[in-house]
Amino acid sequence: LTEAINNSQIISIPGGFSAGDEPDGSGKFIAAVFRNPHVSEAVSGLIEKRGGLMLGICNGFQALIKLGLLPYGEIRDLNEDSPTLTFNSLGRHVSTMVNTKVTSTLSPWFLLSEAGDIHTIPVSHGEGRFSADDNLIKQLEVKGQIATQYTDPEGNPTYDIKFNPNGSDHSIEGITSPDGRIFGKMGHSERVTADTFKNIPGDKFQRIFESGIKYFK
Repeated sequence: LTEAINNSQIISIPGGFSAGDEPDGSGKFIAAVFRNPHVSEAVSGLIEKRGGLMLGICNGFQALIKLGLLPYGEIRDLNEDSPTLTFNSLGRHVSTMVNTKVTSTLSPWFLLSEAGDIHTIPVSHGEGRFSADDNLIKQLEVKGQIATQYTDPEGNPTYDIKFNPNGSDHSIEGITSPDGRIFGKMGHSERVTADTFKNIPGDKFQRIFESGIKYFK
């Protein structure tokens, strides 16, 4: 793994229900691997020395949070003030389509997007509720680290469970590191092709993957 990281420009951590996703989500298993000193050193080299990018989706987002890479931009120990991704306020797994709005284009992952763009993205998770102290959320907002938010049909961030199905604080669906190069989100932007969700209105192609590639060209 360390050799692969040392020869890469991007680390992308996907979603998936490792060990049945119990307890506390499979993000903890991914985080345990990345806390290995050799792997951690390789990740630091990618981020701090080579200007690389990281992306975490669903359980991958959980892993980035548990590592401290989000929102702090480095692997660190967590404390009671650190944000978390916890059980959906519904108390069960949700699988649906949501509208998310690009709130900040700080991140290279949004080179091909503009603030205000709305995408219709599938979600599927049991522990996707972003929870953080109000002061931290304010800091994230001021620094442009709140990348994407759940919105209602009019494009307004919302707590309405029909449109923010996990009840995330401040309607947060995705956040970035301070410099934007590390990005985590709950919605499965990778689960979209030209032949899926044809009967559902909205823009399904978020283009974050194209943006990540474009960043290095």
